[in-house]
Amino acid sequence: MTKRAIIIGAGQAGAQAAQSLRQAGFDGEIVMFGEETEPPYQRPPLSKAYLQGELEKERLYLRPSAFYEQHKIDLRCGAPVARIDRAAKTVATKVGETLAYDKLLIATGAPPRRLTCQGADLKGVHYLRTTADSDALRPLLSAGGRIVIVGAGYIGLEVAASARKAGLEVTVLEMADRVLARVAGKEISAFYEKLHRDHGVDLRLGAALDHFEGTRLVEAAVLKSGEKIACNAVLVGVGAAPSTALAEAADLRIANGVWTDEHAQTSDPDIYAAGDCASHPSQIYERRLRLESVPNAIEQAKVAGANMAGGSAVYDAAPWFWSDQYDVKLQTVGVSEGADETVLRGDTAARKFSVWYLQRGRLLAVDAVNDPGAFAVAKRLVGKSADAKSLADPVTDLKSLVS
Repeated sequence: MTKRAIIIGAGQAGAQAAQSLRQAGFDGEIVMFGEETEPPYQRPPLSKAYLQGELEKERLYLRPSAFYEQHKIDLRCGAPVARIDRAAKTVATKVGETLAYDKLLIATGAPPRRLTCQGADLKGVHYLRTTADSDALRPLLSAGGRIVIVGAGYIGLEVAASARKAGLEVTVLEMADRVLARVAGKEISAFYEKLHRDHGVDLRLGAALDHFEGTRLVEAAVLKSGEKIACNAVLVGVGAAPSTALAEAADLRIANGVWTDEHAQTSDPDIYAAGDCASHPSQIYERRLRLESVPNAIEQAKVAGANMAGGSAVYDAAPWFWSDQYDVKLQTVGVSEGADETVLRGDTAARKFSVWYLQRGRLLAVDAVNDPGAFAVAKRLVGKSADAKSLADPVTDLKSLVS
């Protein structure tokens, strides 16, 4: 039996892996290192309920402190790891401690991409990943004025919704010709463009940021066109990059993140990886995927934890995700990239509809807006054959497709 398992990263994946190790019967030491001073917590509310002051910090925590004590999980917060020595099978922390492992999990996540333009280091230019980030952003919601949001992805649009709810003026800058361009189809983009404009957001598509201006505090965002937009704060949401520095320094295989096989195992048989930092082979999509979502972090970590304890579990779950903006809930299952046909069901004007993405008669993904029934059916159909005509027929009972 493995004697000591070390987990680098105290986020959703790290916490789940520790729990799954114990559930698999692992009775050795478990040591989990986290960069942040907070215990493992859920990140999605940071741009929504927590940012708006509707959720206390303690309610973000995945488990109470007693859980880690009860399950003998040595949780070390505020203790970032500096390096992995594969030959010696040790990890070293930034404060100089060295600890040996028998099995190791890398669950370092995907921090936000940072801008390097002029003025990017001014006070008032924010990013959003941690509770500290959200805590710094929250007072701005009650300060009035204008916030400029760079990037119309999920984070940018969720913060835009929170800011408008708080009464701020909001300008969103997006280089692409539509919002959510990397993650959703044109029907969804058009819906969310209208939704935000209807709520008073100044949405600029095809708008490229050049730099920020200000003396100590940010005072304006300047576009490449020369236009200057005065603002009190900026939120940058231009995607995330997998945290692979430790893995790269340890000469582990990298492929759009830390490379893993179907067992969540890296190119080193004693090292595993899970969550936003890891890519894995997908039988459903017949290619490698790296997913930034809570369900992926949980399910992949379950497999990693079980296999670190000696199991042979396989990870190939259909990805899913959600986003709350204003009074609209988007639920997505699957990956729509590569679709050659789309089917719209429902009424976009009524804010209850779904978009079904197919490739050669096979269902790749579904975006469901305020339509939990379609989402539930889609989770069972993704990767299987689907008839576009039946889906397009409003008379078709979706439940009949999975019965």
